Order: sequence, then C-alpha cells, then structure tokens
Amino acid sequence: MSTNSFPKLHNATWPGVVGKGPDSEPLIPIDTMLELTAAAEVDGVKFDGVDVGLFDPSIDINDPKEGAKKLADKVAAHGLVIGSLVAPIWGGPVLGSKEDRAVFVDMVRKACQYGQYLKEIGIRTYGVIRIDSASSPETWAKDPAGNTKLIAETFREACDVAAEYGEKLAAEGEICWGGMHSWKTMIDTLAAVDRPNMGFQADMSHTLLYMLGYNSPEDRILPADFDWSDRAALEEGLKKMTAALRPWTIDFHVAQNDGTVHGTGSHDKTGRHCLATDPNGKLDIAKDAGYWLRDENGNLTKAFKHICWDGCMFPNEVMYKQQTWNDILAALIKVRDQHGWSE
Repeated sequence: MSTNSFPKLHNATWPGVVGKGPDSEPLIPIDTMLELTAAAEVDGVKFDGVDVGLFDPSIDINDPKEGAKKLADKVAAHGLVIGSLVAPIWGGPVLGSKEDRAVFVDMVRKACQYGQYLKEIGIRTYGVIRIDSASSPETWAKDPAGNTKLIAETFREACDVAAEYGEKLAAEGEICWGGMHSWKTMIDTLAAVDRPNMGFQADMSHTLLYMLGYNSPEDRILPADFDWSDRAALEEGLKKMTAALRPWTIDFHVAQNDGTVHGTGSHDKTGRHCLATDPNGKLDIAKDAGYWLRDENGNLTKAFKHICWDGCMFPNEVMYKQQTWNDILAALIKVRDQHGWSE
C-alpha cells in the first residue's frame, strides 16, 4: 500500500449542476454530492476534499462571508476540506460588451472574497480560482488577434483583483471556450496575459480533445484517421502537448474520455467525461496523468497540492450510484500511488 500523502484527492461538486436544470436532468444538490463523496472508500482510503463551483442553488456568491461559513460547516461535517473554486463568470462573456467584462471581473472578485473567508475559517489551505472566457470559439474567430488581446486585458484585470486576495487564477482549456479552444490558442492567451498568478487548469478529458483538433483542426496533434490502437503514437502526442502546457499548469483534473464530444442542457459540447471504468476510454488514467504530474525527465513537479476528479455531465442515474464514486476514488488512488509524494 502506498504511503504517499500528496497530492490530496478531491471530488468536484459542480457535476451536480453543470449540464443539469430545466432543459436537462434535475440538479443534484451539493449536500448529496458531499454525502456521496464522503461515503466513498477504497481499502480504507477516502476522499480528502472537494472542489466547489460557486453556483449551486444553495451557494450565494453575493453573501460571501455568511455563505462561506455555511459551506464550510457542511463540508467539515463530512470530514472534508475545500480546494479550488469555480467563479460563476458566464453572465459576463469576455467577448461581449464592456459591461459584460465588468460583470466578469466582479464575479472573480466575489469568488476571491468567498475563497478568502474559507481560508480564514481554515477549511481551504490550497487551490485556485477557475475561470474561462465565457465566449464561443466562433465569436473569437471573427477577430483572433483582437479578441485574444481583449481576453488577455480582461484576464489581467481579473489577475490584479485576485492578487489582492493572494489568489491564483487558472484558465481551464476546453474546446467550447474562445481563445482557449486549442492548445496553441490557450498558450497564446496565457502568454498574452503574462501574470504570475495566472495559469492553466488541465483536464485530462478536455486536453485529449485538444489533440484531435476539435474546433481548431489546424492545431490537431493526432492525424485525422488516427488509430486508437496505436498507443505509441498517442503517447508521443501526449508528450508534445503536455510539454507545451505543463509549465503553465497550476491545477489538474483527472478524467477519462472516449475521444468524442458531449454536451447536455445548456452546456456546449466539449470533451466527453467518461466513467473511470469505461471500456471505451482512450486514456490509461494513472499512466497518462504522469505526463502532467512529472516533467520531461520524469521528476515530480509538485506544482499543486491536490488533484480533482471532474465527472461533468454524467447522467443522474450514474451519479447517484455509490459505486461510481468508489471507482473514481480508486482511479485517483492509482494516480497518487504512481505520481505522489509525502511531506
């Protein structure tokens, strides 16, 4: 049995909300997500904590002090801690109006305030604030240079706000967000922002889609007729992509993907998150996580203190099964066994 104590193992609460709602399946309350997370156990090992989307119906980001206390009490009651937070910035698309951008920055400020209170309570000692451009690749493509500049300016403003609270912002690369929809455009955006508290949030499912060039065929790494049985070629592709993005990576989502896109409810299509045990999954989860967690020489980067499983847009029937979370926890344990450390 591994004695590694880091990275800490987290589950995400937002899959109970993302892609759910009136135009899809019912929301799964954060209380239920916490119960399922806390009940998971594999050979005596349990989840250490949760990463939280600050948009659950039970979370009021406009009341950060009282809201943080309520959330901390709920999470602590399950023996868990809190890591990274997701800022609810989608009401303020960066490539919208000046007013939209003001909303975006204000949501980042409120998320940072919320995170600050969680730190003061003592339940959050690590983690970042997750953001994206909240704008489509189609909008970005109307003026790539001008829109990348606009995203960078807005992100820099958000970074200045985050710095006031000692927070780092992580942009999650997904094919559905303009200026972040391919590995090359993501690097261009990060380089243009050029702030010490701005980095990349890598998700193993979304970044696999980067390699296939969805929404940016010119940036694909794997050929159009790629044969998934060619594991050596897949590994070479992973090495190329992670070498480019790893230096920026400050937050990490473990996930599985079957090489397809998926969207539910109002959420645009992005990398399909599959069950950890899905036979159609294209990734060797534990091994391929190592491309993100280790440098080109095989040394651990220790760039973040926790890793999180993101199961966005799983059907509710799957999410209510305790075995789902036990299997996910088992996958995370394997990652830590292979690429973890102790302090």
